[in-house]
Order: sequence, then structure tokens, then C-alpha cells
Amino acid sequence: PKMATTPLGFNIDAPRWDQSTFMGRLKHFFNITDPRTVLVSEKELDQAKALVEGCRAGLVPPGSSQEQLFYAKKLYDSAFHPDSGEKMNLIGRMSFQVPGGMALTGCMLQFYRTVPAVVFWQWMNQSFNAIVNYTNRNAASPISLRQIGVAYITATSTALATAVALNLYTKRAPPLLARWVPFVAVAAANCANIPMMRQQEIINGVTVTDGDNNELGCSRRAAVKGIGQVVVSRITMAAPGMIILPIIMERLEKIPFMQRIRVLHGPLQVLLSGGFLLFMVPAACALFPQRCSFALADLEPELRDSIVAKHGDKVPYVYFNKGL
Repeated sequence: PKMATTPLGFNIDAPRWDQSTFMGRLKHFFNITDPRTVLVSEKELDQAKALVEGCRAGLVPPGSSQEQLFYAKKLYDSAFHPDSGEKMNLIGRMSFQVPGGMALTGCMLQFYRTVPAVVFWQWMNQSFNAIVNYTNRNAASPISLRQIGVAYITATSTALATAVALNLYTKRAPPLLARWVPFVAVAAANCANIPMMRQQEIINGVTVTDGDNNELGCSRRAAVKGIGQVVVSRITMAAPGMIILPIIMERLEKIPFMQRIRVLHGPLQVLLSGGFLLFMVPAACALFPQRCSFALADLEPELRDSIVAKHGDKVPYVYFNKGL
């Protein structure tokens, strides 16, 4: 097919919104975590990838509008790994966080009273988290199947131990406290799951660059900062739904009408969880810049000295991709 050159000055990889501000990042993540992209066919995703790669090479189909190119980039960002360019599995994509997360959150909040139910839904949630963390890992830091297994078992054990212990402890506590147990378990599991799944970055460091993307070396301290920010983001993502929703349900369940339709409490919690996640997934991803900065003075002494020896005082900050 005939190809035209891309419009002068148009860079498909340049962010559409200012990534140094929270609002700019929020618009960006609303765009790429849009759950509607989950329904797009494999063929359309492959066409979007071809269009993006053609645009990078400076060639596009004649008559392509900027809106078509931006939509192709949206599909590409939602389904393909930013480092490797490989198509990500559906469950692990950030655009699947709303449908997948709302079902699991709703069920964890609904079935919190018995130990078997707590065990089953926490296990399901950690299995989902493990897939998401593996899919969105930094592809430059490979992780072995054994390390994935250890990370999965550690996170699942942490979540189950926390949930079961708190579940037994809150038997004599006010009912609302028992409803908050799933959130505490999820938060504890995130603190174990993400660092374990990304341990290679902590062991070997992540690649840091200067402002012009020139590689300067690998830093373990930068990896710790990036992974710490991801943990905070993931806990923030879950917090409003898992803290506010139990308060809402506690009030609703006292209404006589709600007592007559107990069978609908589960679906209602799933729907309300979806409402929270629809906003919280992009908001939590936008808390910190994707391209994380780190002061030169805070780097490991040997890396700092080698950068100063080569560049003098021209590199006050280094940058790296923190992952999602």
C-alpha cells in the first residue's frame, strides 16, 4: 500500500499531556487504562501496532488524521509492553484492572465472615496481582520462574496470614472493623508481592540516564525508590473502595429494603468497587511520574563518583523508568 510521510514535527511517542504535573499524568493514565480497550480485537491491536511502528519510521497511510494516530497509540500503550513491544496477556494489562479488580474487591468485601471464604478470595486476588506484577515488570531486569514462584508464595502467605489472623482477632470487635480486614491484608500483601516480584531490580539495580536519555549506569537505590512508589500507588488504588465501601454497606444493610434483597449485596459491592476503581486506577498510577528522578547526591558513592568524573557537575539528577 502507498505510504505518506508523517506530519512535520509530529512525534507519536511524545506524551500528549504534560507528565510533570499530576493532572497531565491523570489524563494520560485515564487514556491508557480505559477498560473499553479490553474489548478491542487482536486484529485491531496488531493494526494499531503496525501504524505506531510505521509512524516511528516516518511513514503512515495517506489520509491518516492525528486523531487516528493518537487512537492507535492509545491501543498500543494499553496492550503492548513499553520495554519489549510484546503483546501483554489480557489479565495483566492495566486496562483490565477495573473489570478484574472490581470482581475481586467486591467478593473480598462481601465474603469476609468465614475463614474458608477469606482464604479463597485472598488467594484469588494474589494470583491476579502476581500476573499483573509479572506482566508490568521492567523487561530489562529478567526474573526466573523460581523467583516468580517464591514471590507468589510469599505474597499469598502474607495476605492469608494477615487476613485469617485479623479475621479471628476481630470476632469480638465492632462489625465495621471486620469489614476492613480485606484491605489490611491486601496492603500487607502488596508490600511483599511487588518487591519480591521485582527483586532483580533491587539486587542488580535499574539503568539510570541523564536528561537526554544517555545511560550512566545501574543503581540499586533508584530501584528501591521506584518500587517503593509503586507499592504506595497500588495501596492507594485499593484504599478508597476498600475503606469507604464497607462504611456504605454497613449503613445500607440496616435499611429494611436492603435486608430483603441480601442476594444482591454481592453484585452491588462489585458494581460500587468498579465505580471507585474507574477513577482510582488512573489516579494511583498518576501519583508519581513514570520517569522517576533521583538526586545525584543520593546515589551509591561509586556510581556518583563515576558520573562526576565523566560529566562534572552537569548531571544534578538521574532518571529511570519506575514501572507500574
